[in-house]
Amino acid sequence: MEWKRQPGQMFGPRGVPLPGQSFAEPDGKKPKGRKRGGARPEPAVVAQQAVRELVLPDPEIRTNPDETYAQLVRVPTWMWLDRVMWKPVSQTAKVPGVSVTATAIPRSATWRMGDGKTVVCEGAGTAYSAKYEADSESPDCGHTYVRSSAGRPEEAFTISVTVTWDVEWHGGGEQGAIPGLHTQAQMSLRVAEAQALVVS
Repeated sequence: MEWKRQPGQMFGPRGVPLPGQSFAEPDGKKPKGRKRGGARPEPAVVAQQAVRELVLPDPEIRTNPDETYAQLVRVPTWMWLDRVMWKPVSQTAKVPGVSVTATAIPRSATWRMGDGKTVVCEGAGTAYSAKYEADSESPDCGHTYVRSSAGRPEEAFTISVTVTWDVEWHGGGEQGAIPGLHTQAQMSLRVAEAQALVVS
């Protein structure tokens, strides 16, 4: 069945409208709403409105070595996200008689490294600094390439990160959770083979 999308409509897997929302039937007719003066809106319905109005920040990818330099095969690459965006984001929706606040919390970052490998990090990752050895591994979010990106488009791997957010809401004497909102970013990363220098 093909549903007609309405402004602000949120959909789940396979294009099915999320529960608790109004949507048009396939024939274009709108479902009957409550009459004025009737029962107050369900908090779960107002929560969906608050979720629609959430503005989640886009991830900002950071690596060491920096993306302007080539990574080296068999030398650890550090990945992390700007910590400014790794914090809860809240939004409150109000309708007559009901106020609901939804809070999105970043839970994990899934990195696809472009070489067929996937790395799942439970947090934003640790930013590299001079206090670490140059060839040390990240304590919580890193990857070591075993082959170069030679022969790939623009001689680089395309890496991407998907941040998973869980939403908790409360209001109107009720509370609930909506898992699995996502934000994404990607960038190109060159990986080179280290060349040995023989000195006679």
